[in-house]
Amino acid sequence: MQDLKLLEYLETFLTESRIERFNNVLLKRTKHFTVATEDVYQLHNTSAVMRSCDVFGIQELNIVEEVNSKSIDREIAMGAQKWVDLNRYNSISDCITDLKSQDYQIVATTPHVDDCELIDFDITKKSCFFFGRETEGLSQQVIDNADCFLKIPMVGFTESLNISVSAAIILQHVTAQLRKSSIEWQLTEEEIIQKRFDWINKTLKDYDAIVERYKLKG
Repeated sequence: MQDLKLLEYLETFLTESRIERFNNVLLKRTKHFTVATEDVYQLHNTSAVMRSCDVFGIQELNIVEEVNSKSIDREIAMGAQKWVDLNRYNSISDCITDLKSQDYQIVATTPHVDDCELIDFDITKKSCFFFGRETEGLSQQVIDNADCFLKIPMVGFTESLNISVSAAIILQHVTAQLRKSSIEWQLTEEEIIQKRFDWINKTLKDYDAIVERYKLKG
């Protein structure tokens, strides 16, 4: 059970505009959709995907680092690493198992014989959109475990898009459709409270000391 009195106390150290900003953003956050990147080589691509998650209200980003391990590029993420939860996995198997245990369907973003165009995608199902390596694309393991395949229609000579661009296009579309639907896509009350604590922690430099003073008063 979260200490709501502590939360109220911590918020006295924030400006009214910052509190309002937190609350407004959290009302538009979702875990109905999430994203996974598989061994993306270029650091700026992962960072840009994280930025798109923040922009379009996706609360969690899953990064598989079976081959390539990296740190988020702060310049490209533009602070998104503070507001988006990052889940790291050492293997694609662990990532898929964890996501399926949370009732996510695995959506492989790659052309396939059974693929679905973005405009026809069923937004009612909890979904994780998988994006693969820059040149090789998604691994066979993701393809074999995918519940569906999604593609962005293209009519030019170019046959593919940069993964960060693809992620932005897909996330903008599905979240816009989600917000027009009657689906219960928002964070739960408990999740919102947890994020308020988390974001305050990342905002206040003396967070631990402030909490300690509060406990001594109590």
